[in-house]
Amino acid sequence: MREVADVGDDLGPAKVLHVREPALSLRAVLVVDNVARGPSIGGLRIAPDVSVEECFRLARAMTMKNAAAGLPHGGGKSVLWGDPRMPTDRKEALIRAFAHALRNERDYIFGPDMGTDEVCMAWVNDEIGRAVGLPAAIGGIPLDQLGATGWGLSSSADVAARRCGVPLEGARVAIQGFGAVGKHAARFLATKGAVLIAASDTRGTLVNDGGIDFARLMQLKESGRPVCDYPEGHRLDRDAILDVPCDIWIPAARPDVVREDNVQRLKARLVLEGANIPITAKAEAILHAKGVLVVPDFIANAGGVICAAMEYRGATQAAAFEAIEEKIRANTETVLDRVAKEGILPRVAAERLAIDRVRAAMTTRRFNIM
Repeated sequence: MREVADVGDDLGPAKVLHVREPALSLRAVLVVDNVARGPSIGGLRIAPDVSVEECFRLARAMTMKNAAAGLPHGGGKSVLWGDPRMPTDRKEALIRAFAHALRNERDYIFGPDMGTDEVCMAWVNDEIGRAVGLPAAIGGIPLDQLGATGWGLSSSADVAARRCGVPLEGARVAIQGFGAVGKHAARFLATKGAVLIAASDTRGTLVNDGGIDFARLMQLKESGRPVCDYPEGHRLDRDAILDVPCDIWIPAARPDVVREDNVQRLKARLVLEGANIPITAKAEAILHAKGVLVVPDFIANAGGVICAAMEYRGATQAAAFEAIEEKIRANTETVLDRVAKEGILPRVAAERLAIDRVRAAMTTRRFNIM
């Protein structure tokens, strides 16, 4: 059964589809937010506690991200209720059924997100021929495996760290969510001399002031073990990552991990938002007032979708990574220039940049549609 909702503002959403298959216990939602710039690209997220509201917010974030990156794509997102660690055969059945239900929704291109990877995108592609972040074996650029988002975060860090007086050489980094995004952010920042001192996952926080060997930690995580199995350092609860004094703090997991009720615990000079909507707007304003520079999600973490858009047009991996660096560095510079010149929050500057581009595209459409 598919139900269409008609809610939103003057930018979107253009379409909301609820997909249910009782025989498979499939429950999923697609939100296509705005397609003025082209068909939407956005990831498929699997988690037991996703919501329609979260999907709305993530779809809008993708509209902002794609527009800010200058991509010929709009924003969309899909979520599927379930345990991302479910047996592979069940996961494949659910994803294939969801993709098949959306086979005629040409305004949406699937990509990987939390709980999905390039193999999942291969299943989608096999069903409907409309997915990005595919395995290299079928001509894709496996953006999570290569670390496209992490590469973009390190490119943003080059610009932002200089603006707030944090030399990357020796910078102390803490990463909330040491997964597909966080581990590669650590890897690329390490090549610039930064030192990983803390990392967390769903089962705890690891802290080592002397530095954590990111390669050893990556190997441990890829074997299915938690960060707290790393042999050296202090082991704390999951949320203790908020309390670790550091130069650069990177949220790279779920939405709204920093809020008004816990923002005062954060002790960093620079925050690079590796996840989508990881900090509430009010918490961002509090950090800004304290002199903490926060680079918004759709500016800092656009590497994955830039790579996906390049793949969709047949670009090489080298060309995709070059585009990521060029676009993210330029957008970080532009946003921080506006912050300095106009005295506004980084998110306000970023949203104005993206919305101006979306509205300009909307004027070119036949019915001035979303």
